[in-house]
Amino acid sequence: MEKKPQSMMCSFLQRLDKERLLGQKALVVWFTGLSGSGKTTIAIDLERRLHELGFKTQVFDADFIRTTINRDLDFTMEGRIENIRRMAAISRLFVEAGLVVICCFISPTRRIRQMARTIIGANDYCEVFVNAPFEVCEARDPKGLYVKARRGEISDFTGIDSPYEAPEHPDLEIRTDQCNVTEAVNQVLDFFLPKIVFKE
Repeated sequence: MEKKPQSMMCSFLQRLDKERLLGQKALVVWFTGLSGSGKTTIAIDLERRLHELGFKTQVFDADFIRTTINRDLDFTMEGRIENIRRMAAISRLFVEAGLVVICCFISPTRRIRQMARTIIGANDYCEVFVNAPFEVCEARDPKGLYVKARRGEISDFTGIDSPYEAPEHPDLEIRTDQCNVTEAVNQVLDFFLPKIVFKE
C-alpha cells in the first residue's frame, strides 16, 4: 500500500477544538452523598441554570444508569466499584467531547472516588459533597428506600448495612439541611462557573 504523505494523514480533532466550538471548558462535577441528601435535585436545577447560561451539559444520574447501562450490576462493593469505573470512563469521553458533565452517584468510599478521579483525570474532576445528616436523609426518604432497607427488602444499602465514607477534602461541600435548592445551586455555580468559562 502506498504510504500517504504526512500532510495527508488524518488525525482526530482535539478536545481544545471542541471546547473552542462550544465556547466552554469541559469538566466533571461529581456529586457524592447519601441517598436523600439532594444530589439529583441539585443536579437537575444546576443543569437548567447552566443551559440558560448557554453551557452544554450532560447529567448522569445513578437511578437511570442502574436501569440501563449498568443494569447487570448488583449493590455489593464489587458491583459498586464497577458501576463507578464504567461511569468515570464514560464521563471522561464526554469531557473529551467538550461537555460539562454532572454525575450523581453515592460513590460511598474514598477508594471508589479516588478511582473515578484517576480515570477522569484530576484536573477535570471536581468533587461536591452533598452533605446532610443520616437522620435527615432517612426522614426525607423520597424514594422509600430507607423504609425498604429497614425491612430487609434491600440489602447492601448505604448508611444502614453498607458504609459511607464522607470526603475528607471535597472541592465543595453543600449542607442541604441548612439551605434550600436555589441556595445550593448558587453555591455550585459560584464555585464552578470560573472553571468552565472558555479562555484561549
